[in-house]
Amino acid sequence: MGPNSLAFLSAGFGAGLAVIGAGLGIGKLAAAAMEGSARQPTAAGDIRTSMIIAAALIEGATLFAIVVTLLLAIKA
Repeated sequence: MGPNSLAFLSAGFGAGLAVIGAGLGIGKLAAAAMEGSARQPTAAGDIRTSMIIAAALIEGATLFAIVVTLLLAIKA
């Protein structure tokens, strides 16, 4: 097992943690949006728009984290 294999392993762990964090964040976001829509049905459109924007920001941060881990793995 050489130094490159440890870099690939750590990049895999980093990408996995980023995806798990994004999944948990988007799940919590969706649950809060559904609860808000259930409590205030007239504001469902505004809540949905805010939820989509926040989910896109979470996905963008996750994509950035995965790109960084892949670049670090390739550089090693």
